[in-house]
Amino acid sequence: MAPNYWKENDSTGIISRPVHHGEGDIKMRGFFDTISNLPVKFHVWEMDPGVTEGAHIHEGENSLEELYYFVEGKGELWFGEETLQVEAGDAVLVPQDVDHGMRNNSDKPMRVIVVWGKPDAEAALNLTKGRGRD
Repeated sequence: MAPNYWKENDSTGIISRPVHHGEGDIKMRGFFDTISNLPVKFHVWEMDPGVTEGAHIHEGENSLEELYYFVEGKGELWFGEETLQVEAGDAVLVPQDVDHGMRNNSDKPMRVIVVWGKPDAEAALNLTKGRGRD
């Protein structure tokens, strides 16, 4: 019989490493990676001051959308030459095929919830027709 629920905690199973050739180690905790049937990954990242997620693009067979929700701290995301300042409470959706990266440019740790997955093909087509910003 399958369990009624699964519970995990962000204080265990932490992996610390550079991401996308960024500077410094990001402390990452993935949730339900091996048991969920959802088509997304759900992680909590902690980035010390100066740490970056290197610039990268999800395209072709690896085409993904990423959602960043900032829980604690401040930082910046960049999209090619464009820079966006972010802080706790902000959420940013990065569509597929967009060059992007992130940096903690503050003097305190930054905690971010990162969710990513393959977008629905029809929905992705509609998004690229009318990319909007706040």
